[in-house]
Amino acid sequence: MTFDLATFLEKAGVGRKVVQLKPKQVFFSQGSSADSIFYLRTGNAKLTVVSESGKEATIILLAPGDFVGEESVAAIPGLRMATATAVTACTALRIGRDEMTRLMHEERGFSDIFLKFLLTRAMRIQADLVDHLFNYSEKRLARILLLMAQFGQSGEPESLIPKITQGMLAEMIGTTRSRVSFFMNRFRQYGFIEYNGRIRVHKSLLNVILHDRSAGQNSVRAPLVETGPRQSEPALRKAAAIGVKVRHHDGLMD
Repeated sequence: MTFDLATFLEKAGVGRKVVQLKPKQVFFSQGSSADSIFYLRTGNAKLTVVSESGKEATIILLAPGDFVGEESVAAIPGLRMATATAVTACTALRIGRDEMTRLMHEERGFSDIFLKFLLTRAMRIQADLVDHLFNYSEKRLARILLLMAQFGQSGEPESLIPKITQGMLAEMIGTTRSRVSFFMNRFRQYGFIEYNGRIRVHKSLLNVILHDRSAGQNSVRAPLVETGPRQSEPALRKAAAIGVKVRHHDGLMD
């Protein structure tokens, strides 16, 4: 019998359970037992860590199609290294550790998709590290907004991003809330974004990444990327995913 991946991810069964979470409800907490993994079907979530001194930081935002809690499939089960919390109402499939281990060994279709996810997550973490080490805060903010809008992924991007506070954005890019507010106002001034409760991201925000310059260095209303030397789709995807050039900027280093 052929393994039906779509059906498996949509339905409950042995070792798996469909769960629904309200905004701010926790999937699992840092320090709890890593006994299961979640596949996010709908909604958005965040992964946060808390230091010994009590400082909390958001390390990644999760979208439909993501797995969370992958540390549960380690050879030696341990404790959760972060807390996963619903940002919006979420529906997820909770897969127990034993069932997940069985699937990885017996179902190639599932194993392939999970391996692809792990590689993509590893590349994203590496890109985030490079971003923090070499890029200035305005460019890091532009990259996070583009990633949240799913620019660079296959299909049409989602221009409206999930609800997120400026404080959370500040945590993710390693700067202050006031600095994020300054950059967001500047992005809006130059037509890169709109926001009135929800943030709408325009493709023109790619100018900040592709041309390695701040919003203030553009004209009063920056042209869309396509109006200049045409960028190929692979170039746009790489820009949104990684941040393109990695060099210091003389103007806005935090």
